[in-house]
Amino acid sequence: MSRKYTVIFMLVLSLLSATGARALSFNLDSIAEWGKFPRFVVNTYRWGDTFFNGYDTTFVKSTGYKFNAKLTTESWADGYSFLLPNDKYIYMLSEPSTSAGVYLTYLAISGGYDVNISKLMGGVDRSRQRFRFGFNCMLFAAELYVIKNDVGTRIKRFGEEGKPLHLNLGFNAINNYTWGIDAYYFFNHKRYSEAASFNFSRVQRKSQGAFYTGFSIYTQKLDFDFKGLPVELRDQLPQNWLDYRYRVNTHNYALRLGYGYNWVFAPKWVLGVSESPIVGVRKGFVNSDIEKVSFSLYNRLKLSVVWNSPDHRFFFGALGKFDVAIVNDEKTTYAGGVLSGEAVFGVRFNLW
Repeated sequence: MSRKYTVIFMLVLSLLSATGARALSFNLDSIAEWGKFPRFVVNTYRWGDTFFNGYDTTFVKSTGYKFNAKLTTESWADGYSFLLPNDKYIYMLSEPSTSAGVYLTYLAISGGYDVNISKLMGGVDRSRQRFRFGFNCMLFAAELYVIKNDVGTRIKRFGEEGKPLHLNLGFNAINNYTWGIDAYYFFNHKRYSEAASFNFSRVQRKSQGAFYTGFSIYTQKLDFDFKGLPVELRDQLPQNWLDYRYRVNTHNYALRLGYGYNWVFAPKWVLGVSESPIVGVRKGFVNSDIEKVSFSLYNRLKLSVVWNSPDHRFFFGALGKFDVAIVNDEKTTYAGGVLSGEAVFGVRFNLW
């Protein structure tokens, strides 16, 4: 054995002999007995846990587990609407797509991966939110999201408002991509837990709500190429759509305001709702080669129904989400959104 490995081996033996079997324990009290620095780390951790995760036990309860693993299946559809000059409009709706995923949560941190299964069932092969990451404690929450459609949609309405053409025309010349980061603080965080209704890491014992506020930073890229439409449709598009295309490439900086409420309507059951407009400024290109700063508007609505087993080990959830963004330029108003429904089954457990 080389000298380097001999020194390492002797150091490990010394640590084990000094602390005994407790050196292999993850118990906080045992770790605190190792010395001044471990005790400082443990005390700092306990302070942070109380500061970020303190709650009124009359309204919120711990599950008793640090981990939860869950299987999810989600179906979603994209919708797009254009209000055009001369009282004309376009309405599009995509075919629904379905994915299945596996997610793991440890305390406030969660992440996982989705696999698109629509193609296996004869549906549309497309991707959205392939990877998701979130942080949710009692005090605040943060989330990273990705929304993508580069496969296509269907034109359902086209023409004058009140008497449009009713169509079911496939439209594949589309390439939309949005990603963003949100972080927000809960004002009534001692009594309301968003994690109880949307992350499954707390239990809401009595009904309660909370206002919240924070920031949202997101990038929005849209590209609709209409030049492949029949002539009688294409001629109704605005003249300022160069080459019959509608394009957006912007960075958005916004204030997120919202309200969430958890209704404990029966033992072991909670219904959660969260509504949040996101208002700010948009910098970039909106159907033009000239960079501009303008007003931005986004909205997020979430609903959930959650059941917890009596010992809180198992849980089931049904979630619905609706995200919509509005973009204005001089002659066009665009509104695009995603409607999704998700079923979740999971188990909670401890490793230490």
